[in-house]
Amino acid sequence: MKYKSVVLLLLCLAASWQVFAQEIIIEGKIINTDGLPIEGATILLLKSGKGTVSKSDGNFSLQVTQKQTEQIRISSVGYETVERTLDWRKKTKIEITLKPSVKNLDEVVVTGQPQGQTLRNSVYQVRVIDRARIEQRAAINVMGVLNNEIGFRFSNDMALGTTDIQLMGMSGRNVKILLDGVPMLDRGDTRESLNQIDINSIERIEIVEGPMSVNYGTDALAGVINIITKKGNANHWSLSAKVQEETVANEYSFSKNVGDVWNGVHLQSIIGTWQHKALSFSAGLTNQSFGGWQGSSTGRNKEWLPKTQTLANAKVGYRLKSAEFYYRLDGLDEDIVNLGTVNINTNQARDQRFLTTRLMHQFQGNWQASAKLTVNFLAAYTDYQRKTQTSILDLNTGKRTLSLGAGEQDISKFNNAMTRATAYYRWSKLLNIQAGFEINADRASGARIEGSPSINDYALFVAPEINLDSVVLIRPGFRLIKNSVYAAPPLIPALNVKLKLSQHWDWRLAYAQGFRAPALRELYFNFFDASHSIKGNPNLKAENSDSFNASLTRIGNIGKFQHKSTVTGFYNDFKNLISYGTDPTNPSVSQTINIDRFKTTGFTIEQTLATQKLRASLGLSYIGRYNQLLSDESLVNTAMESFLWSPEVNTNVSYTLGLGTTLGLFYKFTGKQPAYQATTDAQGNATAKLTEIGSFHWADFTITQKLKHGFQLSVGVKNLANVTRLNNTGTSSGSAHSTSGPVPMSYGRSYFAGITYQIHQ
Repeated sequence: MKYKSVVLLLLCLAASWQVFAQEIIIEGKIINTDGLPIEGATILLLKSGKGTVSKSDGNFSLQVTQKQTEQIRISSVGYETVERTLDWRKKTKIEITLKPSVKNLDEVVVTGQPQGQTLRNSVYQVRVIDRARIEQRAAINVMGVLNNEIGFRFSNDMALGTTDIQLMGMSGRNVKILLDGVPMLDRGDTRESLNQIDINSIERIEIVEGPMSVNYGTDALAGVINIITKKGNANHWSLSAKVQEETVANEYSFSKNVGDVWNGVHLQSIIGTWQHKALSFSAGLTNQSFGGWQGSSTGRNKEWLPKTQTLANAKVGYRLKSAEFYYRLDGLDEDIVNLGTVNINTNQARDQRFLTTRLMHQFQGNWQASAKLTVNFLAAYTDYQRKTQTSILDLNTGKRTLSLGAGEQDISKFNNAMTRATAYYRWSKLLNIQAGFEINADRASGARIEGSPSINDYALFVAPEINLDSVVLIRPGFRLIKNSVYAAPPLIPALNVKLKLSQHWDWRLAYAQGFRAPALRELYFNFFDASHSIKGNPNLKAENSDSFNASLTRIGNIGKFQHKSTVTGFYNDFKNLISYGTDPTNPSVSQTINIDRFKTTGFTIEQTLATQKLRASLGLSYIGRYNQLLSDESLVNTAMESFLWSPEVNTNVSYTLGLGTTLGLFYKFTGKQPAYQATTDAQGNATAKLTEIGSFHWADFTITQKLKHGFQLSVGVKNLANVTRLNNTGTSSGSAHSTSGPVPMSYGRSYFAGITYQIHQ
């Protein structure tokens, strides 16, 4: 009898287990506060790890093992994430409403931080451009996103087809460009790399103004621009494809022109991600072509040179319980074409191609060694090559031959290997300490570079944080430097202080020294041809600066609006600034030299308002640049101003209508830029005249529309004011890249249309 009872009990338990473990179908619908379905929302069961996405009608279904309760998370871009505990014994069909998320004005940042933290908790003043705004601008490169930011200016070299940047009155050579915290390698002092990053792979852009040399070493005198790429998500896999077509003024076609590229701008991009448990993988490929712009040129010549780019990236990552690490590879292949004038006597033309390739490897990781200690590390290697290829095209026969003239064929190679490691130790509520080391090795070679020079740089840095009752945050720091070539400043100090004045008000004060190492190109580059006479200077000193920054910030609410207000003032004093001067042994040759003094000063005001549907900002800057001719002894009796001032005003407005339509207006006024130019009067006496580059207005208008089945349409107009060239009262200095005459700024008004498709599981 007992035996039968035991068997019966086991059978009952087995039956009950089968019932408990059986698979059931969970069904539901995701809607917004207007009752409309949300497509593409991610539904994730936190205990089992299973997930899916909602369809175009908002419905979803998920097959799961029956349990009594399960934690479910629903998320979608532009909506607040919802987490609930559901009891499957009571219901297997659910409906969940997602509320639109208010655009956060206190985002999490990582640049210069020992660990990610909110903007308000950061001791630095950081600006953030998020992915939503990048997509809405429909830019094809990073400069197309930054061009209406306060404090940014751009200059174009039409002879080489490159663009450089200025930040807060300082040239691009003083701005550190980072990709996920890794420095981008440029061949010289022009920040070409900003136009050589795949815009479609970017998650956000973080901008820190003021010297960051303690954290990032050389080149960070004016500040840091950190390009943060997209990370993985909870989806098992995702695929995104984009096509965008754009006119160049009134030029556009699908047929190739004489530069072997299509007129207009043509962009195609595809990005895929895959994640399974601790392992993740992503890859992207973008191809874009710019057909150049005829402008005021005639015949085969282009005022703006045609350019094609292929950008590729791949990333693999692995996450452990207390550590994660990844390897990323970025590749660039760029071709800029300069079509020459036809010789009417020979019917031949001299053409040039500037071919650039870049491979950037990076391995990064972090390890949570204990509750108090976090270690971050990275190793990176960049191989950069730029080739100048000159050929003669016989238009009678169509035959092309390489030109053998001096400097007509050249390959310049640059590479950088670096490693950095930091440790962040949470000593107590009062004191945290960040310390680390960094090693850089730079190499260069080429026909125009003297020898095969190399520079090794070694640095140690320490930056403690003192937190006084969450009211006063003090972050002193210093960097010890040893360089193998030049006399680098042995010690770089900094002091940053943040005061929490009230619930909504913060005050930041900073003093920092900065430095910029002479680039290999500035030390050893020699270039002589019919248009150039440039000589490097191996005796250059490192630039150094003393900088003072102060800012007052308010973050809070004004009625239904989130509000952020920031007022910033700065003063920078540079010594040994590197520029081009005259070779004392040969006045016809330009040579890199150390200028005694340069300064910038000014202030900015920025206001931002945000609601669930609206985000609007208004900015103002007034920046003064030091008149360097004051140090010219031959002009001591000439009346001149010490600082020359220029204003800027910008506004960005984004408004979301019903049914997934978003309107965007992006405007900036850039005031005239005055400068003194040395000249002689009628009697031959040295004097100076005031010149200026004219002011201009820039405005873009965009419309984005979410469509069904993962599609999104973007259309708009760029450069509404049809800016092409700026008036310039300066006269030629005789250099190959002189800025006399009208200054090229853009190729005029353009119209674009693009479509994006996203699918994920």
